[in-house]
Amino acid sequence: MELHIDAMPSGDGFLRTSPELCHKKLLSQGAEKIFEIGKCFRQGERGALHNPEYTMLEWYRAHSDYNTALADTQALLSNVWNSVAPRGSCFSKDWKNKTAEARSASARWKIFSVEEAFEEFAGWNPVEDFDADRFDFDLIEKVEPMLPTDCPVVLKDYPAELCALARLKPGNPKVAERWELYLGGIEIANAYSELTDPVEQRTRFEHWGEQRRALGKTVYPIDEEFIQCLEKMPPASGVALGVDRLLMILTGAKTISDVL
Repeated sequence: MELHIDAMPSGDGFLRTSPELCHKKLLSQGAEKIFEIGKCFRQGERGALHNPEYTMLEWYRAHSDYNTALADTQALLSNVWNSVAPRGSCFSKDWKNKTAEARSASARWKIFSVEEAFEEFAGWNPVEDFDADRFDFDLIEKVEPMLPTDCPVVLKDYPAELCALARLKPGNPKVAERWELYLGGIEIANAYSELTDPVEQRTRFEHWGEQRRALGKTVYPIDEEFIQCLEKMPPASGVALGVDRLLMILTGAKTISDVL
């Protein structure tokens, strides 16, 4: 239901933009660790870093939060590095030079809150004074180009208005427990502590639906089974990582079409 994600029509339904809701239904039935590597689809997304059909690695862990998800991701990238580095010339020297610290201790990663990054690079605080259009423009034009490229970078604690499925930070409802990971300046992963309140989730879906309707976008039906499953879903974290983009970074490819 998110404003800037458009699903691709297929028959009487839509191709999935993510396996997220299905995975959460499994969590509600007692599964504690889930991962999937599979195809996802988004309409109208095409460019050097985008393709309408792409491969997503997505995983969920019960009884955890977005900090656990970050530790999982650090361990994953460390193992990826250790697996591919010995294989030699088919992998990018740029990856080896710029993101070698992905295999190192988490202390070598750079972590910025969204507030810190925007105040430093864009001159305003999007948590205290949220503006959706300004946020999107400044993130692309001012913040992302200034993020370090010589190590993994995490942007965390997003404005609540940008997080349809994430839990709000205890004691600070203006912020959601969400982070995004950049390697070599490319965003490759999105994660958050999952919202498990069915009433709040329905309210958010209805709000996003109203925004989509106001812009003339398709308003998708609410998955009632998903809403019901939240009543039994434990606290959890989830991560979505773009496999194609990770392959771009590993191989030094310039566009996503080079690795599809």
